[in-house]
Amino acid sequence: MTNDASLPFPADLAPDAETMEAMARKSIDALPRQFLKEMGNIVLAVEEYATREALDSVGVAHPMGLSGLYHGRPIGTKSIEESGALPDKIFLYRQPILAEAADRGIPVARLVHHVVIHEVGHHFGLSDDDMHALEEAAD
Repeated sequence: MTNDASLPFPADLAPDAETMEAMARKSIDALPRQFLKEMGNIVLAVEEYATREALDSVGVAHPMGLSGLYHGRPIGTKSIEESGALPDKIFLYRQPILAEAADRGIPVARLVHHVVIHEVGHHFGLSDDDMHALEEAAD
């Protein structure tokens, strides 16, 4: 990794994918018990950037514009007849998260927590508009 003056820390000290995944797992583990039991076996994946297919699926043009993505069916829409379906997955995109944390001057762990909770919201069937309204009400 090269040194990037835009990061609030030397690039070689930026959390790697494994560390970022540990941050995300900590956020999930901190969820209230009633939510945890509904999480099932969601897979966490940290990738450097979203694929073109992932970007297109949510209408985002540039890879730096997407920091996380939930891939799966919200729990309210699942059916027992869907045997053999792949597990739901939460993707975290490392480079956009690092850049956004630097731009906003916030700790990476705080932004990872925010992104994870947002994607967990999708798992529970909340839309982006629903989550933005909840965030505004909490401020």
